[in-house]
Amino acid sequence: MSDFNAEVTSDDKLWAALAYVFSPLVPVILMLMEDKKNRPYIKSHNAQALILGVIAVVTSGFCVGILVWFYALYLAYQAYQGQTVVIPLITDFCKNQGWA
Repeated sequence: MSDFNAEVTSDDKLWAALAYVFSPLVPVILMLMEDKKNRPYIKSHNAQALILGVIAVVTSGFCVGILVWFYALYLAYQAYQGQTVVIPLITDFCKNQGWA
């Protein structure tokens, strides 16, 4: 868990979960919403959800795409519970780019 969890609202948790479930659409919408895009909890999940969603779309013709989507559902559940998730390779990439 990270230090910003003390200020996480139920709205933040909902948006973070929706970002994983309906990625890449919801992450793009969140980036356009001024009141949401700079919320630390949403920001940390949003970039990861966007990259994972793009991977799911690219691999959607294969069984891998379905597995990625089920993994995204699991991550959505964790985000809704207020947990910070770590996705191998993607989390580090997002942090190194300054996106999360």
